[in-house]
Amino acid sequence: MDIQKHWPEIRNHFNRSFRTNFHVSLGSVDKENNPTVTPIGSLFLNSNMTGFYFEKFPTKLPENSENNKNICVLGVNSSTLFWLTSLFKGQFNSYPAIKLYGHLGEKRKATDIEIKRLNSRMRITKWLKGNDYLWGKMEFVREITFTKGEKINLGKMTENL
Repeated sequence: MDIQKHWPEIRNHFNRSFRTNFHVSLGSVDKENNPTVTPIGSLFLNSNMTGFYFEKFPTKLPENSENNKNICVLGVNSSTLFWLTSLFKGQFNSYPAIKLYGHLGEKRKATDIEIKRLNSRMRITKWLKGNDYLWGKMEFVREITFTKGEKINLGKMTENL
């Protein structure tokens, strides 16, 4: 998958994935070369093949990035309607899942624009008790530069993509 050519489609996919899962899975490797996966509920993709997530709760990712900055992000569209429609038709009209490969940048203070993007995404849960606990007082982000994208192959169901 050509990441530059398909970047707008990739961004749309990750937005849909977030709406159905409220998170993506971010894989990294620890200092003993063991893989680990971290759910991230605040990943944002920019228009230039970069992204960022708010680093409030992750502990393994910052530790792992000290030795190995390579990461893999998996976004899955888990919409029941999307899957049932695709199963009925015998094919997917858009990607059910995409993996992005890249490397982590340094942790830094979030900009006002980044905080506004987070608040906009979380506005639907703004009135719920856990919203402030999970997404309140988000101060720091970690940048990600993406280098490669990979669609998930599900045989005949994805051969038209």
